[in-house]
Amino acid sequence: MNKKLKKIIPAAAVGSLLAANAVKAAKFTPEKKDFPAVPKEEVNSERVQNNLSKAIQCKTVSNEDPNLVDWAEFDKFHKFLEEAYPLVHKTMSKEVISNASLVYIWKGANPDLEPMALLAHQDVVPVTAGTEKDWEHGAFEGYNDGEFIWGRGSVDMKNHLICVMEACETLLEEGFQPERDVYLCFGHNEEVVCSSDPGAEAIVKTLKDRGIHFDSLVDEGGAVLTVDIKGLIDTYIIGVGMAEKGYCDYKVTVKDKGGHTSQSPKHNGLGKLANVIKDIEGHQCDVKWLPFMDNFLETIGRTAKFPGRFVVCNYKLMKPLLKQVMKSIPASACLLRTVTGVSMCEGSPAPNVLPQRASVTVNFRPITGESVADVEKHIRDVVRYKDIEVELLRGKEPSRFSPVGSDAFNAIDAICSSMYSDKAVATTPYLVMGGTDAYFYEEICENVLRFAPFRFSVEILQTTHGTNERCPVKVLDDGVAFFKSYIRLVSKENR
Repeated sequence: MNKKLKKIIPAAAVGSLLAANAVKAAKFTPEKKDFPAVPKEEVNSERVQNNLSKAIQCKTVSNEDPNLVDWAEFDKFHKFLEEAYPLVHKTMSKEVISNASLVYIWKGANPDLEPMALLAHQDVVPVTAGTEKDWEHGAFEGYNDGEFIWGRGSVDMKNHLICVMEACETLLEEGFQPERDVYLCFGHNEEVVCSSDPGAEAIVKTLKDRGIHFDSLVDEGGAVLTVDIKGLIDTYIIGVGMAEKGYCDYKVTVKDKGGHTSQSPKHNGLGKLANVIKDIEGHQCDVKWLPFMDNFLETIGRTAKFPGRFVVCNYKLMKPLLKQVMKSIPASACLLRTVTGVSMCEGSPAPNVLPQRASVTVNFRPITGESVADVEKHIRDVVRYKDIEVELLRGKEPSRFSPVGSDAFNAIDAICSSMYSDKAVATTPYLVMGGTDAYFYEEICENVLRFAPFRFSVEILQTTHGTNERCPVKVLDDGVAFFKSYIRLVSKENR
């Protein structure tokens, strides 16, 4: 074989592979969906803005200690809801459960159908002491400057709750009656991590005792994200949370002799603790490629422009490389493994005293398929210094995954595909990193979805729980319209 032919054959092979891949990429497009048309909904824009401002003015701050909660603010919020939404309170039954959680029931025309539910929480986190003057507008003013409504809870999540109430009030004004019962379930202490008395859990216990089982429910968790990378992708990603990670805080303690710092040994208790921290941080939990990741990448990849599809259509062949890249980036690593966060340390009570007990508190977010007990085993396995105490301070297991393709999931897809028609839409399952009230409802519902129909920029999302939290006015109409359409579609008998 001559030298020229030896060069031509490999080049021809590469060319054939590239051509084949180009054909594959050309066919790697979104699957056609036979969704019914979703009519445009009427929204009272002025009312939803005014009511969100008023809702923010109710300081419904939750606390781990119920004795430190100002329950009068929750009473004020309940009174506000009664005044703002008269038809809801005339038509629906209302029940206060636990200290201040609310359940509304909108009776449907067909009592034989399983009910649907819309969830939200009333409570907000406190404003960090000393930061009050850093706010451009008071944290509880609910100030509307025409572009944003400012205040604690404007993003997490009184905007969501108010849009649900607005949707119901407007549907009632239009004479709409659902075919199945519609439940509105609003907890009062979702922001308290691993609460000893969660309002959502009390609601679920009450409903379970009554034999209630939900067809589906939607709570906060997912979002509408815009991904625009020139030449590669320009897509709205509708991330629907199908599950959420668990939560646990472990306190790891090292014991030592202690004593006076004037006679300190070369390596004392804090030094030993430093090695413990190094071991924990240096041995991250194993990466797991959960099934939702295939759906996630394929759904988004199919909406990419041709150069993007040329690469993504072969993502399964590139999984080993993809895992390596993703696990090196915190924002994507959290989708693949239990996250480790060293957050608190304790030593001696005074600077001239050597610690007899030195401790570190580590927060873990267990991924589906792992447990709180697995996390403790991981700690004991990776820490080389074995004379340690490992104490679970609080924890809850990861949730299970809800099925993709349910009527409720497809309703979200249909509504968003219609609502955001100016560019490609990729509705995809997603794993929620934080905790939601939806977690407790698995006892009475298999289709537990987490989605908030608001287009927020990264800048706005970063104000959640922080200074200058604010909600863009322009997203509220979409929020009300979404929930109106969602109730219409999901409450039907034949969907």
